[in-house]
Amino acid sequence: MEMLKGSVAVVTGASRGIGRAIAEALAEEGASVLGCGRGGRPDDLPKYTKWHKADVANPRDIETLREVAEDIPGRLSILVNNAGIQIEKAVTDTTDEDWQRLVGTNCRGVFNACREFIPAMETSGSGCIVNIGSISGLAADPGLAIYNASKGFVHALTRSIAVDHGPTIRCNAVCPGWIMTGMASAAFDASQSPEVAKTDALSRHPMGRFGTPEDVARMVLWLVSPASQFVTGQCYTVDGGLTCASSIRPGLMV
Repeated sequence: MEMLKGSVAVVTGASRGIGRAIAEALAEEGASVLGCGRGGRPDDLPKYTKWHKADVANPRDIETLREVAEDIPGRLSILVNNAGIQIEKAVTDTTDEDWQRLVGTNCRGVFNACREFIPAMETSGSGCIVNIGSISGLAADPGLAIYNASKGFVHALTRSIAVDHGPTIRCNAVCPGWIMTGMASAAFDASQSPEVAKTDALSRHPMGRFGTPEDVARMVLWLVSPASQFVTGQCYTVDGGLTCASSIRPGLMV
């Protein structure tokens, strides 16, 4: 299938993990994909994915990214804001430098990209934006204070864009749970007993497993497809049922 043929899609933070899986899923459906990240093009990135080095926290970098995207044949119609970082600290341990670094990427980066790409999409007639939020923006994870807060920002901005720029622009968010990437491993490592924390977290998943980047990519693919044309302003949780379950562990009920 090539349901996205003729579309140009921009994916931030596309070098690995969730961003890489999203870029590959969009390309497989026929989109011309432009990935970006703060580093150079990864050696193992598929040849069909174009690459531009950019720091999403820098408005000038995002302006250049948009210009590069507009030079790609096709209609610029998809933006996936995936770039993000995680800092494992409580509020009292968080430095000004931590704040600037995380909020610059997770909040300002999403804002910069949306502000830059929305007018271009409106000019082309329509567009779909998918922001990668987190279940950490719905319920706080211990020791991730400003990360939790940054994802709450992403969810709120998503709704505002849907309200202010519909019907031309559809904007939704995906809120992943425990997706096994470097970020998830770092969060487990920040606990007092990483293996115990991982076992406990797994026991709370009705699906019986942690997620994969491809699980998130499939949701993104649906949100940018014609199948979701009446969907906007929503935050979709992709967590294997983690947040729907009671806090009582399996086996403790009698």
